[in-house]
Parts: sequence; C-alpha cells; structure tokens
Amino acid sequence: MAAIVRIQNLVKNYYMGDVTVNVLKRIDLEIETGDFVALMGPSGSGKSTLMNILGCLDRPTSGQYFLNDRDISKLGDDRLSDVRSRYLGFIFQSYNLLPQYTVVENIELPLLYQGINLNAQTKQRCIGLAQMVGLGERLDHRPLQLSGGQQQRVAIARSLVNDPNVILGDEPTGNLDSKTSVEIMEMLTGLNKIGKTIIMVTHENDIAEWARRVIRLRDGHIESDVRNRD
Repeated sequence: MAAIVRIQNLVKNYYMGDVTVNVLKRIDLEIETGDFVALMGPSGSGKSTLMNILGCLDRPTSGQYFLNDRDISKLGDDRLSDVRSRYLGFIFQSYNLLPQYTVVENIELPLLYQGINLNAQTKQRCIGLAQMVGLGERLDHRPLQLSGGQQQRVAIARSLVNDPNVILGDEPTGNLDSKTSVEIMEMLTGLNKIGKTIIMVTHENDIAEWARRVIRLRDGHIESDVRNRD
C-alpha cells in the first residue's frame, strides 16, 4: 500500500520568551492507506502536538508533512483550512457537537464549512450516515437528548460526511464507559475494514489493542512502533 501520510525530519518548537520548548524532535513516520494506528505516550511526549499537525490544526517548525503526496507543511491558514475540511475527518473526546443542532444538522456541518449548498441530496446522505451509526430513530434529537455513546456516533457520522482520506480520533472513547467504548471501537474497526485510514490518540492499552499498529512517543521521539496485526 502507498503511504497516505509521510512525515520527514519533523520538528515542532514552542517559544515562551527566551525559552524554546522542543516538543517533536526530527520525527520520521509513514502511514499506509487503510491502516489503523494508535498514538500513545505519557503527558508531554508530543502525541497531541503530532495529532494537531496531522490534522492541519498546527504546522511544524521545520520538516515536511505529506498528505497523499502533497506537501502541506508550508501551506497558509486558508489552504490548511481547505485541506482540513475536504480531506480529514475528526472525532473528539468531547464530541464537539453544536447543542442547538439536530443529529442530521450536526452531521451536515463539514459540508457547510466547505461552502456546499445543503439540499435534499446532502440531507439524504446525512440521514444515511445517521442510520449507518445506529441513529435512524434519533434524526431530530439534539445532543442533550442523547447519551455519550450516541453523541460519539453522531461525531463518527460527521467525520465521514466529506468522505475523508484520513479519520483522526482524539481519545475517541475517553468519556465513555467500557461497554460503549467497545461499541465505538467496533464501529471504527468496521470503517477500517472497508478501507478508511484511522489515526487515533489514546492513553488506554485496551483501546490501542484494537488498532493494527501502535506507535509510542516519549520526549518528542518515536520510542516504539509495533504492528498488532496485518
């Protein structure tokens, strides 16, 4: 499989007055199309910073980040925003749903950000995604009317609406109980089996075991890179 993500000699520094904090230290990494990767590491290891760069929410200090062979490490804010909305899907620990919007309206949001005219066809696509994640009977419900697991299902459906190249999950089960966590991971595994590339941050070993590959960071370096299964 070709690499959908390539990182070369990646450095990320933060500057606080005269102090330079070197968070990522010349990282090299490739992730193949269709892989399922868990990023792990203690607090301060750099995993969240790496995820922010992969998600085009931040840019590296130096080095290169290729997404589908396109070097996006030097893009300006507008171009990064375009890449983010068109090619990436996001699942957050806190769900990040708009409380005043219904299930379908929350799923529609990435299309709205792309400037796509919402019509009967786009609405039907969003309804189909809601049904796919088991919320066909909750289309008009708002987030506060849903359980945590149901809200995360909305977030998963929303992450798929733009048919992304890569789905990024930031502690996608962090706020869920064990049973609901298993349900969410079964859903992500199913998406991976149909070809979706998934990269998730987690601090839980049992959640990382669902991934095909586990990358552990420590002090800004890749400490280990282990494949659970093919």
